[in-house]
Amino acid sequence: LPASPSSRHIVERQPRMINFKVDYRERSVELMLEESSTVGDIKGILQTELGIPASKMHLKGWKSGDVSDSTVLRSLHLPKNNSLYVLTPDIAPTASTSKNSALQDSLNQNFLLVISHREAQRDYNLNFPGSKTIQEMTLALSGISYPCHRLSVCRRSSPANAQEPTDECTDVHMISDSEGDDYEDASEFGVDDSEMFGMTSSSCRKSPMMPENSENEADALLYFTAEFSSRYGETHPMFYIGSLEAASQEAFYGKARDRKLLAIYLHNDDSVLSNVFCSQMMCADSIVSYLSQNFITWAWDVTKEANKARLLTMCTRHFGSVVTQTIRTYKTDQFPLLLIVMGKRTSNEVLNVIQGNTTVDELMMRLMGAMEIFTAQQQEDIKDEDEREARETVKREQDEAYRLSLEADRKKREAQEREEAEQVRLEQMRKEQEEEKEAIRLSLEQALPAEPDEESGEQISKLRIRTPSGEFLERRFLGSCKLQVLFDFVASKGFPFEEFKILTTFPRRNITQLDPGSTLLEAKLFPQETLFLEAKE
Repeated sequence: LPASPSSRHIVERQPRMINFKVDYRERSVELMLEESSTVGDIKGILQTELGIPASKMHLKGWKSGDVSDSTVLRSLHLPKNNSLYVLTPDIAPTASTSKNSALQDSLNQNFLLVISHREAQRDYNLNFPGSKTIQEMTLALSGISYPCHRLSVCRRSSPANAQEPTDECTDVHMISDSEGDDYEDASEFGVDDSEMFGMTSSSCRKSPMMPENSENEADALLYFTAEFSSRYGETHPMFYIGSLEAASQEAFYGKARDRKLLAIYLHNDDSVLSNVFCSQMMCADSIVSYLSQNFITWAWDVTKEANKARLLTMCTRHFGSVVTQTIRTYKTDQFPLLLIVMGKRTSNEVLNVIQGNTTVDELMMRLMGAMEIFTAQQQEDIKDEDEREARETVKREQDEAYRLSLEADRKKREAQEREEAEQVRLEQMRKEQEEEKEAIRLSLEQALPAEPDEESGEQISKLRIRTPSGEFLERRFLGSCKLQVLFDFVASKGFPFEEFKILTTFPRRNITQLDPGSTLLEAKLFPQETLFLEAKE
């Protein structure tokens, strides 16, 4: 009867699920798919989540290299959790990620600021290029109206309990009103524009990214990290706290499997690209994640000449004059820079220098390109290291074995002598046993009755006996012949009764268990029979 539903146990194999964290520019998508899904299925989901055509996606981050849309996830042997990156070089960045290109255009424009001095009841017309700064913010990024913007200036009221200023510095408060018409240039009235905006006042500048005279590099990097977090938020690459030499040691000189690329971030507050690069590139989730997984990231601020000179000295010492000269060739408006350095056997090599005027996609592609070169070199280094360790292991094992063999040499010789004596004794016993078996075999062979002729007219039993090796023994016996004669015949061929049993094929019977005095006719081995020999357990 079929089993009832309550008694039937059905075990179904649950499909294996794989997790994916996919980063795209400033967005992150988490997916969970069955391992029977394809790469194309991932792109289909991302198309819905990100609003990007699947045909425009380049899905990167596979450990096995690039894959096709039809590739089944199971064939990639993926771990449970994976990180991927979507690159869309054919799709223009969004407004937030395209600020660099727009900024380049606005930097070349001239802005007209109309300043109304309320107390003096005078208007001043100031012309500035877009690259001019207002407390470290370029006019092009300040949000003022273009091409003309009206401001008014007045004395800021002080709190009642505030102390009166002891110097002649005037606290000026500028209020943005509206766009105005053209006015005469303030230079006609002898007003210096930098004085008007307090550009030269150190109190108007924000805190430097790095102090000028730190006692050691670790303290400078701690200050840099704190200031970077203060300006751009906590989501940023994990900067290495320590000297450039220590960062190089950790990146280049560990075991081959543990080595990483070294990313050297060079910041310059005087570059108009610094704020955009830090906020839009260095703080993008995909960039932060990729740098954290594959790079040792070390940073330095070259805004101050003393710090820049210190950096050049460090680079000359660790990477040579070529890298130092490379850094010297870049102008301020090309900063910040991201140098990708790979450690090699003979000398360290700068794989890439990424300038500040880039996009998240381009930055990610260049980082991945550097990783491909590094991975190829790393595989060679791992192979060489494994071979070297294998040779060293063999040598250590040989040395240890040699030492142990010297210590145990006397005992080994004694054991060998005892073993040889035992072997001689066993060999002698084996020979005696074989000689005894051979003597018994010959005796049985000589005692066998003659094989009867087929035409003798008597009842003849024709037997075929299959040996364990597959050979057959054939002989004719008289039907009245005793089973003992059959046993002696088999023993005379090297299969003694004590070690082997004689069996019939069908039905299976053990002949050696029958009475040796019974005849072949009584044992039903007539007129012919096929038997086989089997060793006794």
